[in-house]
Amino acid sequence: MLRTLAARHGPLMFHQSGGCCDGSSPMCYPAGMFRTGASDVHLGDLAVDGIDPVPVWMSASQYALWRFTHLTIDLVDGRGSGFSAEAPEGKRFLIRSRMLTDEEVRELGIEPRLEVGVAPSPQLRS
Repeated sequence: MLRTLAARHGPLMFHQSGGCCDGSSPMCYPAGMFRTGASDVHLGDLAVDGIDPVPVWMSASQYALWRFTHLTIDLVDGRGSGFSAEAPEGKRFLIRSRMLTDEEVRELGIEPRLEVGVAPSPQLRS
């Protein structure tokens, strides 16, 4: 699907917002069609043979909640948001997730999770 969309629209990007309904689905746009800024986190780029890397962004507020999850962008049958590039194709992108293991958290160098029942240290409070 990404190769088909790139042939039609040129380079692509994803943005995962925190809205409700389709707003919580990853939105695929022609690169630059959605402006990212200081309130967004660049999660990485999808490598797809034959097209430019596809950057994936998430709102910082969502990242704060999802940073300990492994995210997979999947494609399924059905219509999603009219704003996402795949909508006219009768397909929609969605996010599948699972919690990262403690080993993955260490490998990625992410601040450790708080253990259940353990009060956060003063430096972790905002």
